[in-house]
Amino acid sequence: MGRMFVDCREMPGDKKCSVAIAADNEKELLDAVAQHAVSVHGATDTPELRSQLKKAIHQGTPPMAVHRAA
Repeated sequence: MGRMFVDCREMPGDKKCSVAIAADNEKELLDAVAQHAVSVHGATDTPELRSQLKKAIHQGTPPMAVHRAA
């Protein structure tokens, strides 16, 4: 499947976070992103959270800049 990532800059929230996490498999990526969401953003690790995070997965590696919708 190749490298995949989640970029926290794309996620909603009032905390401006510039972390992007990448991995070679989905389970490893979701585990790391969920851990980040809990420890840094105060989220609770639930199936609903992981479902939202799974929707944020991109193929490849994080770009230098992210376009944010206004």
